[in-house]
Amino acid sequence: MNIKQTWSKVKELKSSDSDVKKYIFEKDDAIAEAVLYKYGTFESRTVMCISTQTGCPMGCTFCGTGKFFGRNLTSLEIVSQVKHMISENDIEPSEVKKMQIMVMSMGEPILNIQCVSDAFHIFNKIAPHADLLISSAAPKTDRGWSCLLELATLIPKVGLQFSVHESTDAARDQIMPMKAKLSLEEIAIMGIMFFKTTGRKPYFNYCVHGNNNSDDDVMRLRMLFDPRIWEATLSVICEADETMSDAVSSQVDMVIAFSGKLVEKGFNTRVFDPAGQDDIGGGCGQLWAVQEFAKNNVNFKQSSGNKILCKTDLTEVKR
Repeated sequence: MNIKQTWSKVKELKSSDSDVKKYIFEKDDAIAEAVLYKYGTFESRTVMCISTQTGCPMGCTFCGTGKFFGRNLTSLEIVSQVKHMISENDIEPSEVKKMQIMVMSMGEPILNIQCVSDAFHIFNKIAPHADLLISSAAPKTDRGWSCLLELATLIPKVGLQFSVHESTDAARDQIMPMKAKLSLEEIAIMGIMFFKTTGRKPYFNYCVHGNNNSDDDVMRLRMLFDPRIWEATLSVICEADETMSDAVSSQVDMVIAFSGKLVEKGFNTRVFDPAGQDDIGGGCGQLWAVQEFAKNNVNFKQSSGNKILCKTDLTEVKR
């Protein structure tokens, strides 16, 4: 693939941690960010976090998109991120013992599910043993979720994670203001549907901070999510602003303690503390480059969650 046929400019950012890189893809009307992690060697484990939209309509307050939305990325633009990282780093997918391609960088994948689906079919040919993970903030769209279940049935390597982050709908509404999203109970039901359809456990992702790590929070999560069906991913908060990245290290102990409480309730947990988040914005949501791009691009619209300007495939989203 000639990357210049898809993107006019590609920039590579190297972290002080040699195991992570970020790539910024740009053209006149779009920007995408992708992060590449290696664990020891690329052959041991390779993780790619890629974008599915330029900006995002969900308007989550903690996300580094700056709450701007441009457009959906095409399937070619999605696939090109992975192919470029493979080519630039001499990665041979067939030689990677554990490979994960995650649509959890920029954009809400369920609102661009057809292009995501087309891209996943290509990924499944490029790297048939790779895990393909969709991470979603859970917008309300019947078509999106039915397409996701169909995709996950056709490709047995597709996994699903929900960005939950709070144990009550009221608290979640404060950080994820888009009204057209599933409630926590509806997320729990959708997860059960995914489990019954595929036999694979979904994940809920929970960013732990000082106001959502109580025993009551643990109990509410246990009542919502059955650990026989659900896995838990616990994250540090990835700051949306690059000037605030120094607070991350203080959160790790809090996350580990909260993980222990969930384990006591029967959950399998994993703690996500991504490398490179301090200097290149390696963590999910740390999309610093898009903020400057959006300021200079008239095609970007403010996505304030409950007042988004929907376009193309987004017209079906219930306001």
